[in-house]
Amino acid sequence: MVRGRPLGYSRAVVSELHDVREFLAGRPPFVALPGTALDVLPRHVSVRYLRRGASFPPADADPSVLYVLRKGAVEIRDAAGALVEKLAEGDIFDPTAVDSEDEPPRGGAASEDTLLYVIAGPALADLRRAHPAFDRSFDRAIVERLRRAGEAAHDAPRTGGDLLHLRVRDLVSRRPVTASPDLTVREAAQLMTRERVSSLLVADGDVLRGIVTDRDLRSRCVAAGLPGDTPLREVMTAAPVTVSRHASAFEALMTMSHRRIHHLPVVDGDQLHGLVSTHDLLRAQATNPLYLADRVGRCGSIEALRETVTEVRELHLQLVAAHATARQLGQAVTSVCDAVTRRLIDLAIDQLGPPPVPFAWVATGSQGRSELTLCSDQDNAILLDDAYSATVHGEYFAALSARVNAGLHEAGYVRCPGNVMASNPAWRQALAAWQGYFRDWLQRTDRKTVTLAVNFLDLRGVWGDDGLRQQLMAAVLPEAARAKVFLAYLAAHALGNQPPLGFFRNFVVARSGAHEGMVDLKKCGLLPIVDLARVHSLAAGLDVVATQQRLREAAAHGSLTVEGAELLDHAFELVWTLRARRQAEQLRRSEPVDNFVAPDALTPMERRHLKDAFAAISTLQRALSAAHGDRLPL
Repeated sequence: MVRGRPLGYSRAVVSELHDVREFLAGRPPFVALPGTALDVLPRHVSVRYLRRGASFPPADADPSVLYVLRKGAVEIRDAAGALVEKLAEGDIFDPTAVDSEDEPPRGGAASEDTLLYVIAGPALADLRRAHPAFDRSFDRAIVERLRRAGEAAHDAPRTGGDLLHLRVRDLVSRRPVTASPDLTVREAAQLMTRERVSSLLVADGDVLRGIVTDRDLRSRCVAAGLPGDTPLREVMTAAPVTVSRHASAFEALMTMSHRRIHHLPVVDGDQLHGLVSTHDLLRAQATNPLYLADRVGRCGSIEALRETVTEVRELHLQLVAAHATARQLGQAVTSVCDAVTRRLIDLAIDQLGPPPVPFAWVATGSQGRSELTLCSDQDNAILLDDAYSATVHGEYFAALSARVNAGLHEAGYVRCPGNVMASNPAWRQALAAWQGYFRDWLQRTDRKTVTLAVNFLDLRGVWGDDGLRQQLMAAVLPEAARAKVFLAYLAAHALGNQPPLGFFRNFVVARSGAHEGMVDLKKCGLLPIVDLARVHSLAAGLDVVATQQRLREAAAHGSLTVEGAELLDHAFELVWTLRARRQAEQLRRSEPVDNFVAPDALTPMERRHLKDAFAAISTLQRALSAAHGDRLPL
């Protein structure tokens, strides 16, 4: 080990001073410093050499200094000896930075011969006082760094995509036009004509009871031959789907697309604010997945569907350019797949005749969570009413599911390699059979059953009466929240994908094949968060499936700390954004889309943010492991 050697002012070391400046200038947090500060900084830097196995930080070192790895690698461990971070070229280490006041300082050892730049404590303090942006880079809370990274990504200059950033309140331009439930349909038609609106909100005072549209008046009244004095309460849609005025306009659009409706009452608590329609939304924005969903609804062949699905790639490019969030991107891509699924079911029913018993087509996996991407495969199943008989009705639903799964494949949504599809008889069952499946998975738990259960704990209705799915979850979720052994296995499953803890040195990358030397952002970054969110959501018995919603609601119900939820939420947003940008680059180069990124293709700031995201995941995985302790299966 060589003692610290201050870099002097003599002409003999001018070249070395320049090298130090250039090395630091291109890496965070030093990129936040102006050129004049960078010019002076190398004079306060010393160089230290550690042999492999040497303690880090050195025992005789000043605790106020900042370390920058110039070459080599260092492993940082916690007080229990667990590996928490791997430092490599360009990484910094602040000996004073801990996650809480009760946490002892971390340390470790050089895992190979290592060269360090050591920045003197007084000089570092002066720089932090003089340059607030530089100082904020040292925020000890990872959640704050991830939050700022997300804000920077989504607040950058935008191109198009206005609907992504508008709020519903921005679209409500008039007071709501309301009617009493006792108003007759004749009077309602006259009111709509007078007010020049296509729908009425049916309310008792300020309490919303239902909605009536001009289409309802035509189909439910005129076509059905009802007299003009029929009260609205008999023809209205009761308890309609609503949206908050604080929700994004994009979220309202996705709700309309999913529910196949054209009007949404705007309600907060008991206060009725107005109504937003598809016309309002289409008029307000440029990048519109509803256009594609609407086109899908008019497609009469697989060829037409396939042609429309190819436009999802252009939609992805536009949304990435508009700095869409992870939820917005996932909802947009998923909405088109949902629309294709519904259209294929409708076409199948046209050919096969009406279904003999009620059923619901449900999505699982990433489609179920509304987190579909350009390279996702199919995951779906059918829930059948308990009146279903395999002998009597089996042939019909086998034919329907085969047509739909084949159509999805031909349209561009490839078959699930694990055969988690409705065409598999095992996943096309009556409600009672599904309840039996879950009962077995919860009571006879092993690694295989947990892997199966994970797929079907992310159910979301796509076609048919969602009441079947709701009945299933109402029976399953309370039992799952009490199933301690099952939750322990689910926790072990969530610990199966460990994020990498450092770049370049011992980094978790593909070792061979087309992705050699690249990081799988899905496996290393997104799936661990998806799995953690699922565990904490199920522990609270929550009937939600979208990952970020699960995190927020788990925190609200106390099964996850607020800080833990924020950490994972920001980490999910950052990793998803990096993947989306990488996929957009692949599309522009006409390359196959995947989930991989080369570490050296990231900017230094992106590497630092991604490292923070991986650290956040690792922290919450350790907390989950500690919470389950001896219950975790070996």
